[in-house]
Amino acid sequence: MVFKRIIQFIAGLILLLTLLTFGLFWYGSQQLHQSLGFTAPIQIEVQRGMHARTILHHLNQQGATLNVTSVYLASRVLANPQRIQAGVYELTPSDTVADLWRKLRHGEQYVFRVALIEGRTLAEWVEVLENSDHLLWPDELRGNTAQLQQRLNERLGTQHASFEGLLYPDTYGYTANTQGLDLLVTAYRRMNQELEQIWQQREADLPYATSYELLIMASIIEKETGLDGERGKVSSVFVNRLRTGMRLQSDPTTIYGIPNFDGNLTRAHLRELTAYNTYRIDGLPPTPIAMPSRQSLVAAAHPEQTDYFYFVADGTGKHVFSRTLAEHNRAVNRYQRNQR
Repeated sequence: MVFKRIIQFIAGLILLLTLLTFGLFWYGSQQLHQSLGFTAPIQIEVQRGMHARTILHHLNQQGATLNVTSVYLASRVLANPQRIQAGVYELTPSDTVADLWRKLRHGEQYVFRVALIEGRTLAEWVEVLENSDHLLWPDELRGNTAQLQQRLNERLGTQHASFEGLLYPDTYGYTANTQGLDLLVTAYRRMNQELEQIWQQREADLPYATSYELLIMASIIEKETGLDGERGKVSSVFVNRLRTGMRLQSDPTTIYGIPNFDGNLTRAHLRELTAYNTYRIDGLPPTPIAMPSRQSLVAAAHPEQTDYFYFVADGTGKHVFSRTLAEHNRAVNRYQRNQR
């Protein structure tokens, strides 16, 4: 009889412990699957070695509605919050506590985006990168394009005198504490790939000796027009000029060669002999003058078949194309000098 009572007691104790364990597990699960309580997406930066309880306190400071002690204890038992990765994370109104720890364990960091826009120069891109959130940029490279280009050459194993035009315009994603140079290396490799493909598929008998000369032309097209429907015509004008030995006479190339240009292109500027003044030099300038888009690369490789040699802005963002100087002068008088 005593043995039977002992067995009953042990069975009851096991049942009680089972119910208690199930209850604790259920309560812990409820803690983990509750919403964080945000009404809009927020970002949180997790530092290396940051304690799970500290993270929960930071979340409450940003608008979460958590019982830190209960959530922390449940997390310690069921969510392994010790194995988390540093970084910047985005949390949304639909995220739960379990989602929080999953993101931090797996390193599902927020992806920042930076737009490196076609038609801009390397110096303009660098200014954007220097001011991008959570992107690392060495102090010694700030405002030092020469040092930057040397560092890029070291990273890439190249010997470029200039990286102007050699970087592919796009919107690039990165996680917190990415090196800005890494994005430029990616942009260089993208441009290399695109340029090689387009060079191999170019029209026959173009007046370019190398793919780099095509790149230079693409950068000029990029600065001359932002309209896809005009790129092929602009390309044809410059190709026609190169084929006949006529100077390119492009304002954007001339402006690129003017230090600290103030926005006013004068006759004195057009008379000055610089490496980029295509009113004074024959052929192409020595380097690209901006980062060209793929559309401009394609236009340089596939110019329209025209007999245009001139174009002038018509005041609406478009251009009027002419075959002869007399036609061009009439267009200039009409659209630039308001003479009918």
